[in-house]
Amino acid sequence: MKPLRRYLALLLLPWVGCHVSHNYHAKGIPLLQAVPQPHDEVSFQRDGYEIARYHFAATLQRPFIFPLIGPGGRPVTRMGHPHDPVGHSHHNSCWVSHNDVNDVTFWADRGTNTGRILHQRIERLEDGDSAAGVVALNHWVDKAGKVQLIERRRTAVQALPNNEFLLLVDLQLTTPEKETVLGKTPFGLFAVRVAKTMGIQDGGGTIRNAAGNIDEQGKNGCFWKAAKWCDYSGPVTAKTVEGVTLFDHPSNPNHPTVFHVRADGWMGSSLTFDGPRLIVAGKPLQLRYGVYVHAGKPSVAELNRRWEDFAKEKPFDFTVKPK
Repeated sequence: MKPLRRYLALLLLPWVGCHVSHNYHAKGIPLLQAVPQPHDEVSFQRDGYEIARYHFAATLQRPFIFPLIGPGGRPVTRMGHPHDPVGHSHHNSCWVSHNDVNDVTFWADRGTNTGRILHQRIERLEDGDSAAGVVALNHWVDKAGKVQLIERRRTAVQALPNNEFLLLVDLQLTTPEKETVLGKTPFGLFAVRVAKTMGIQDGGGTIRNAAGNIDEQGKNGCFWKAAKWCDYSGPVTAKTVEGVTLFDHPSNPNHPTVFHVRADGWMGSSLTFDGPRLIVAGKPLQLRYGVYVHAGKPSVAELNRRWEDFAKEKPFDFTVKPK
């Protein structure tokens, strides 16, 4: 070897050794990751493939999750009503809102008395083999800019077999004053709008609940019926059926919740269907909901087992500090 080459090789040797050593001791890549994206979004990824996305830009009426990707790789939710995209623009795939907070509506996008749920900051991101999540602080603000409600929210995904997954949404609601009133209404607090082809009116969908009710209306319908869970399953392609099951946690104050579910493709848990709820200073209201994203049309027994697994887990502890 010529002297110059030997000199360059000696210079590069320490760098090559460090480079190899660094790769050798690299940590394993977690199965589930919450990956920040441009335009104030977080992508939930399973083994590098997106399964859900959290949107929180300050220009939005409210944060929401879109899309939810089913096991076959296609969205099982949509934005807005397929026949009324303007009037139902507030149907944001999978979202949190309420029609009456101190007489201010956070449900609709338009009107003289509408408020907005404004993102304040991301408190932490979580990656792991069992779950990935994002914890955020939001303010529910009226048109005058006054904060009506303070919300901390954890949005997370848990991996299940066969590319299925569970979306978890934990909420801690605190009043900025002596009290905040969540008024009596069937609209709110947590809802899902399914893909057009999964609906009953526009596709081949079916609604079922844990109480044994089927589809929307009638004595045996699911509309305004209390249940532990409500499922919407239907075709996402000509040959593929998938679905979403909305779980109500037993720790929620109105469990089992009344479901506001319609044949046009949406379902929601009605927190204050039975009457108003008061949030007083020093006593936050904590809620937990789950969305089981599944293949096919699981049996009622299987959906009950999934709900039981969900029910065994305690709500998220917002006092835990990040490591």
